[in-house]
Amino acid sequence: MTSRHAIVRDSEGGVVLMVHVQPKAARTECVGIHGDAIKIRVAAPPHDGDANDELIRFIAGCCAVPRTHVRIQAGAGSRHKRLHIKGVTAEWLWARLMPPGEKGPVKA
Repeated sequence: MTSRHAIVRDSEGGVVLMVHVQPKAARTECVGIHGDAIKIRVAAPPHDGDANDELIRFIAGCCAVPRTHVRIQAGAGSRHKRLHIKGVTAEWLWARLMPPGEKGPVKA
């Protein structure tokens, strides 16, 4: 079992989040844990950075921060990405993406 700390952790000025992205989904949503990352389906193709843009839009919306506060640190051309989100804590982000008792996925 992967620990939450391996998926999301506090860092200088924000949070580092490990994400597994599934592009070309019917809608953008967080669907849970996938290995050592949070799995997020995005309703955009992996073409010309569209899926990355949609991922950034979704995370910024979930965190209630400007898009400029969400940056892909590693994995821009991969499904497995490391994001840095400024202005939030790991605990707060985890609660926003994985609310306790939530029956379904977090949707855009």
